[in-house]
Amino acid sequence: MAFSSTMILPLLLVLLSAFSATSKSVQENFMQCLDANSEHPIPISAFCSQTNSSFTSVLNSTAQNLRYLMPLVPKPEFIFIPVYESHAKSAVICAKRLAIHLRFRSGGHDYEGLSYASEIETPFILIDLIQLRSINVDIDDNSAWVQAGATVGEVYYRISEKSKTHGFPAGLCSSLGIGGHITGGAYGSMMRKYGLGADNVLDARIVDVNGEILDRAAMGEDLFWAIRGGGGASFGVILAWKIKLVAVPETVTVFTVPKTLEQGATKILYRWQQVADKLDDDLFVRVVIQVTKTSQKGKRTVTTAYNALYLGDAERLLQVMDQSFPELGLARKDCIETSWIKSVLYIAGFPSETPPEVLLEGKSLFKNYFKAKSDFVQQPILETALEKLWEMLLEEESPLMIWNPYGGMMANISDSAIPFPHRKGNLFKIQYVTSWYEGSKDATRKHMDWIKGLYDYMSAYVPTSPRGAYVNYRDLDLGMNHNNASYTEASVWGAMYFKGNFRRLVKIKSKVDPGNFFRHEQSIPVVLE
Repeated sequence: MAFSSTMILPLLLVLLSAFSATSKSVQENFMQCLDANSEHPIPISAFCSQTNSSFTSVLNSTAQNLRYLMPLVPKPEFIFIPVYESHAKSAVICAKRLAIHLRFRSGGHDYEGLSYASEIETPFILIDLIQLRSINVDIDDNSAWVQAGATVGEVYYRISEKSKTHGFPAGLCSSLGIGGHITGGAYGSMMRKYGLGADNVLDARIVDVNGEILDRAAMGEDLFWAIRGGGGASFGVILAWKIKLVAVPETVTVFTVPKTLEQGATKILYRWQQVADKLDDDLFVRVVIQVTKTSQKGKRTVTTAYNALYLGDAERLLQVMDQSFPELGLARKDCIETSWIKSVLYIAGFPSETPPEVLLEGKSLFKNYFKAKSDFVQQPILETALEKLWEMLLEEESPLMIWNPYGGMMANISDSAIPFPHRKGNLFKIQYVTSWYEGSKDATRKHMDWIKGLYDYMSAYVPTSPRGAYVNYRDLDLGMNHNNASYTEASVWGAMYFKGNFRRLVKIKSKVDPGNFFRHEQSIPVVLE
């Protein structure tokens, strides 16, 4: 049965009877405004208030960092889940008209919870784009339109349905929401061949501050530049991306070769730093570094796992490795020839027999308390420094480092082509993570202090003018806006994420959103001081 907006609104208002006066006012006014401004009827299920029994499950559904789901962290007054793009448009119109602070998310992977929590402003509402997830693949055009709420895994699967020789160079974690993922750049296992996901965007649809839905032609090249790597939620609500598909061979090869300290991990990793950015562009070899148990009871060691994708067969891969990185000792038995879509599952950490259809579930493999940081490295870190690093890792319960290699296309694209500036001159990027499972203040402080100490130690081995950071690994330790963000305070973290591109982002922001309606703890500020 089709519902009209006049039928639905009274039903929605009945649900408000148990609300406090404040909450009732916010949600009632918003709903009434939506009803007056929506092109499509709004179903009852589109709203989820704090008094709704499903509120917690909806809020937690895609959020990964339990630090931002703790009871004392401010929660949205209610969650609005658009069913049509026009609903998102109306939500912006009404939030602006009613002066309601807005947060929106397309996936929730969000390391610092900026898309579903607020440390600077309450009350606020959450627009969750989870229902906007259509994917239209056009193989003849080598492109696809993907709505913001679709996961990276869903995008990969839908491409593979149409072709075994097409792919897209975005993230390694399949549960990422594509909308926010591309706004930060979008690293992946084909970045050395094709660059970032954001480097391969052809068009976009965005709701601007005036509640207009704009495509590339309507928004202009400045705004189109800004949204591809300038960080999410500063310029509008991303509704969809038109992405450029890239060529992949029918057979690719993956491998994972672990090396512990006892197996010479330090020397091998030092060598990897010297060659990783110079390997064949078809080869991506990252290093996943963790603390693991040894065969001796109570003893732990550091394991460096070389996790790779090669766009070709195993025979050719072995030739490349023998010429460029023989120190790893890669053997034929280590190599798994597979399809590109199954390589996605492998790199994402799914068990070997997992069918590709699991990518349609959009589920994350983890949810815990964690803190992450990032760095870009331009000179190999000496073995003596690595040995001290191992000592620090062994002090922590569940530390993780991931070193992603540069070179190839990443060195060939200008650092001002899009806002993401970390290009030529970098050998690799480091992601630091510590995770824990008990949310007490003492436990949180302990682990947060540890990763800050590790980050401080690494400052001697990375560029510091400015020190680089990856905006998709948001880190509020670098600084944050308050209610009225200033260029001066924001430029500290802005230079780390965007280097010289920060100033251009501020100019664009000041033009398209002069009232700073779209804001959060690390949003792009308006007006140069």
